[in-house]
Amino acid sequence: MISVAFSVFFISFLLVTLLVQFWLGSRHIRHILQHRSQVPAQFAEKIPLAAHQKAADYTIAKTKLGLVLLIFNALVLIGFTLFGGLQWLSVTLVKITGPGMWYQISLIAAFAVVSSLLELPFSYYSQFVLEQKFGFNKMTPGLFFGDLIKSTLLGAVIGLPLIWVVLTLMDKSGALWWLYAWLFWSGFQLLMMLIYPSVIAPLFNKFTPLEDDGLRARIEGLMERVGFASKGLFVMDGSKRSAHGNAYFSGFGASKRIVFFDTLLSRLAPAEIEAVLAHELGHFKLKHIVKRMIVIFGMSLVFLGLLGYLKEQIWFYTGLGVEPMLLAKNDAMALILFMLSVPVFTFLFSPLTSISSRKHEFEADAFAAKHTDANDLVAALVKLYEDNASTLTPDPLHSAFYDSHPPATVRINKLLAASSAA
Repeated sequence: MISVAFSVFFISFLLVTLLVQFWLGSRHIRHILQHRSQVPAQFAEKIPLAAHQKAADYTIAKTKLGLVLLIFNALVLIGFTLFGGLQWLSVTLVKITGPGMWYQISLIAAFAVVSSLLELPFSYYSQFVLEQKFGFNKMTPGLFFGDLIKSTLLGAVIGLPLIWVVLTLMDKSGALWWLYAWLFWSGFQLLMMLIYPSVIAPLFNKFTPLEDDGLRARIEGLMERVGFASKGLFVMDGSKRSAHGNAYFSGFGASKRIVFFDTLLSRLAPAEIEAVLAHELGHFKLKHIVKRMIVIFGMSLVFLGLLGYLKEQIWFYTGLGVEPMLLAKNDAMALILFMLSVPVFTFLFSPLTSISSRKHEFEADAFAAKHTDANDLVAALVKLYEDNASTLTPDPLHSAFYDSHPPATVRINKLLAASSAA
């Protein structure tokens, strides 16, 4: 009875989540269409109507694709769980490998491969149809599949040993395995932050030192003013994949580096680049990165503790369409089922994450306005909104669920108010 109740509970939450997501998506589309014919007043002199309409059409196209993907993912989820996909995969693999660690690793690997293959047509369509239509795609099919092969090999080299360690801890560490797994996972995340800039990122992009002496001097002056030490300033060849622009810093400790997309440098003036970087440095100086890591690590601990309980409950498996193995370990299956089911039960809490993220964005904007000219950040943001075809008129409720950044009008109004006060 508990198993049946959990199945009903799971399906009910899935349906509610889908209904809410479709309602939000339809609201978003209607809201953008209602405002498509006129640029918002505060942008009227800065963004042409044609660019505003392109952003509206681009956002609507992405939203519609997202709604199709929602249906597809829901069908895949039901197929893996209640319709017996994972059960069939498990039975098939245990016949090939026999019970033991090879079976468990093979199950996770096979699930990952099947999931990736199912998602591949949507990724290809998004890149070579949607992004191409709006002038953002710079990739070739060769680069697309080259990235896919690299990502797969990298996932195998890093992911398989990681899975082995976690499964070993689940099997050998007793009732507190989830605590030891959390300690290991947290350490792994910190290690990845340390090595990603210099080891992993260069596998996909070329990074060259910033050669513009004037811009370098301006940026180094900003870093000195705010007390930020970096291992270097680099330009990334983002233009070989996309026309979208960005800037970020990665790593921590001695490995911190600042990275500019070449598309960003080609579009913004030096003062605007400095203002954008000041915003990014604000996240670091205001401890946003540390706060986010603490939240992520804390939530990871909670979820692993919950998994520690669920993996011992037969109803957790049978309620999701899987019969636990009697002669083999079920730890890998528990990991997969948990990963599939958690998003179903947590989506409705998405605005809580957005509230925190937006607060940080406002604080980083205020930091940038303090250390650079707020008008330069406004000018940079306007260009980025236009270049990236970011809609200026998102539906407020849709934005609250999905957007980590505040709507353009709200964000820029706050910056202009800060500029006037100064």
